[in-house]
Amino acid sequence: MSRTAVSPMLVRLAAEKATGALLRDHGTLYLVDGRVVHAESPAAPGVDVLLTTGGRLPREGWDEAVDRAGAHRAVGRFLVDSGRLRDGELEICHLGAVFDAAFFALSPTSGPTRFRYGVGHWFGTVRPVSAEAVERETVRRRELLDAVWPYATVDTAPVVPRPASPGQTVGARQRALLAAADGEKTPAELARLLGRPAFHTLLDVRRLAAAGLVETPPEPDSVPPPPVLLPAPPVADPDIALLRRLRDALEAHL
Repeated sequence: MSRTAVSPMLVRLAAEKATGALLRDHGTLYLVDGRVVHAESPAAPGVDVLLTTGGRLPREGWDEAVDRAGAHRAVGRFLVDSGRLRDGELEICHLGAVFDAAFFALSPTSGPTRFRYGVGHWFGTVRPVSAEAVERETVRRRELLDAVWPYATVDTAPVVPRPASPGQTVGARQRALLAAADGEKTPAELARLLGRPAFHTLLDVRRLAAAGLVETPPEPDSVPPPPVLLPAPPVADPDIALLRRLRDALEAHL
């Protein structure tokens, strides 16, 4: 790996082809034979929210899948076999949720990192992803956020809209985000409300902050930065073309 590892323990577990749960302060990654098969974080909506709030699956359908297949760690498989989702839909949604939660689970932490061997997740395996791909995507997302607006205070503060300048417009996704922002909900809360991945919500919030349409809280011992319009971020590495396609598909359907 060309970059410094985000989680040296994850790299070691991948090399060992370990199976179990990697527990960190901000989330958990589940591995099978050293590959990531699921991830969850309090900061990111789960697959259930992305599917049900997004309108693709009735809540009752999700609850039935968990009740009937959760004990067998086969919820994902049940959703497909019962006709509630197509294979491609499940894979896109689940991969999107995995990378979303992994981004937060792998965020810098001062707490202990633990691994519980043999622990699995009730959702089951859909498409395993290499630890290297998860780390690479996590780093890419961190760099993208900072390229758009390098003030992380907007990521956890309530989203406070600001009046637009004459002639200033935004896209439909950002309009919906601004409409839901009441000055009290954080980006994570808005992501759950709208049924969207948390990272993409953060990205929209940073873009809105860069455009002066959302307040940027001051960093400790600093003053708020002036709003500026930044150029588009550089094109991503070809190695993550698949992840970009999954991202675009997820945004289009959820």
